[in-house]
Formats: sequence, C-alpha cells, structure tokens
Amino acid sequence: MHPPEPRLYEQFVRLLSSNEGRLKAFLRGFLPRWEDVEEAVQETSLVAWKKFAAFDQNTDFAAWLLTIGRFEALKLRRALYSDRLVFREELWDLVLEEASLETEQLHAERRALDGCLAKLAPDQKDWLVSAYQPGAKLHEVASSSGRNPTAFYKTIQRLRALLLDCIQRQLKADSLA
Repeated sequence: MHPPEPRLYEQFVRLLSSNEGRLKAFLRGFLPRWEDVEEAVQETSLVAWKKFAAFDQNTDFAAWLLTIGRFEALKLRRALYSDRLVFREELWDLVLEEASLETEQLHAERRALDGCLAKLAPDQKDWLVSAYQPGAKLHEVASSSGRNPTAFYKTIQRLRALLLDCIQRQLKADSLA
C-alpha cells in the first residue's frame, strides 16, 4: 500500500478537525454514552479517510461526514443493544434527521455571529468578548476599559442588539440564497 499523498492527507485532516465538534454533537443526539460517541467518531474518521479520495470537493464535507457518522452510529447501536429493547430504526432516523437540522442551524448561527463580530470596531469586539468570559463581572470589565459601569452596561446592551439584528439579517439572507 502506498503512503497517502501529503496534500490530500492535510486537506482531510483540516476538514475533519474543523467538523469534529459537529460530528460529536450530532452523534451524541442518539448515542447514550460519551464512550460510544468517541468510538463512533473513530470509526467514522476511518471510513471517511478510506473514502476521501472519492469525495466530491464541490459538495459539503460536513454533510458527507455526518452521513457516514449516521451509518457508523447505527452499526454501533445494533452491536451494543442487540439484546435489549430498543427503538425501531425508523425512529432513530427521525432523531438523526432532527439532530442534523439542529446541528446545521447552530453552525449557520455561529457563522453569522462570527461575521457580525468581524464587522464591529476592535474595541467593541474586545468589550463583548471580555464581558462574556466565564466569571466576568461587568463592573470589573468596565473599570479595566476605563469606562463608567452604567455607561459600559448600556454599550454592551446596544452591541448585543446590533449583533442580534445583524445575525438575524444574515440568517435570513442565507436562507434566501
């Protein structure tokens, strides 16, 4: 067997890495234990790598990967739960379809948020990021930015409203495209 072409391998690793979180979230929607999710991710990655040379670069890698993940998870469920009372496969298909839609929506919202954050002035973006860090206290963030806490709070409220409006407009534009 010949070693993989470095460019193809790098492309696969980049695509897989950028979609691994989505794959885990998708699989967790119907596999009960994280150990099962990790096993399904491993199997999905192996199958995807074996089939990557045939992957059409003009299609959506994430959708392709989730489809492979779906089949690998169903195979794992059958192996793990063959002796227990389990839901019919049609029900799991519905659950998977719903999880896939939710994952796609979260991904679209995240892309819109990233795009809208990029439109803010650097100091505005810094204020928002600082204000929403785990454990952050607005009055401390305001003080460290040299601003009055009340004025800072109002600024954060306005920025949140601007982001929300921007995200909604972007999601609407994406749905029309």
